[in-house]
Amino acid sequence: MRLAVLDIGSNSAQLQVVDVSAGAPPLPAHAVKEPTLLAEELQADGTLSDEGIERVTAAVTRAVDAAVRLGVDHLYPFVTAAVRDAVNRDEVIDRIQAGAGIRPQFLSGEEEARLTYFAARRWYGWSAGRLLLIDIGGGSMELVLGRDVEPELAVSLPLGAGRLTREFLTADPPTRKQLKALRRRVRDTLSEVLDRLRWEGPPRRVVATSKTFKQLARLTGAPPQRKGPFVTRDLVVADVRAWIPRLARIPAAERAGLRGVSKPRARQVVAGAVAAEVTLSALDVPGVEVCPWALREGILLRHLEQLADSMPLPLQPLTRHPDATVRPLHPAGEQPVPS
Repeated sequence: MRLAVLDIGSNSAQLQVVDVSAGAPPLPAHAVKEPTLLAEELQADGTLSDEGIERVTAAVTRAVDAAVRLGVDHLYPFVTAAVRDAVNRDEVIDRIQAGAGIRPQFLSGEEEARLTYFAARRWYGWSAGRLLLIDIGGGSMELVLGRDVEPELAVSLPLGAGRLTREFLTADPPTRKQLKALRRRVRDTLSEVLDRLRWEGPPRRVVATSKTFKQLARLTGAPPQRKGPFVTRDLVVADVRAWIPRLARIPAAERAGLRGVSKPRARQVVAGAVAAEVTLSALDVPGVEVCPWALREGILLRHLEQLADSMPLPLQPLTRHPDATVRPLHPAGEQPVPS
């Protein structure tokens, strides 16, 4: 079966096409990216502009056309915070449906967090133990903690790199005063969940997802994407801290020439770096490993799990007759091996 996820975000509409079968990992077949640049079109009253709506509708239309050409059997389109939090989101969705012929779904911030955690848990397996996941998107930051399939804690905070850039870093390059205000906002917002995270105890492994962390990891020396998903990519807090003043001194046009920094994300990389550094420092985490699987893979994996559920193995209840003799665990003369 050929499935696809269409992730309609603040920077682009990304179509990920995979060939899947029950019990197998989602194998990437094709990827299509169409620019949306919605962060530039969010107006003071919280609505997306007409130009932004037209741009995202055109991007989704091209992505859907690509899905048809590529022989996709089923498509799951969804919007993230850029559209979800817009005051006129219903109008945006209606116009996308009218233009592209599909109606994107809304995922709440908590649902995004849980699905992203689900993907990371599958990637690292049970041996990872208690997992802390951090994801910085364009509109929100997700923090998830857990050791099982379902996390113990999943929160979404309004600390996305695009949102923070729009609200605080209006100058290009930003001023010291703006950077100071940005740091204060990140610290104050994190204070709402830090006590709960500390109460849960230290995680065994800390991982990060999202383009923000991939970009920062590449900037600080991690292997490029062409090396594949099985190469370990780490991000050290000290390296991010050293890069922040260097990024903040130059305009976005110059940042786009740096290793790993794409032109559409060059303006928001400073806010993403500050949010990452403040968050990891507040959590006393010296570094993270960047997980190659994230929200899109979580959606696909959840679908595969549902396919597997359609083939249940029937379990039979075990009953004993009241007069039945209970067999001992160890036959006479045998002793259990000491642990």
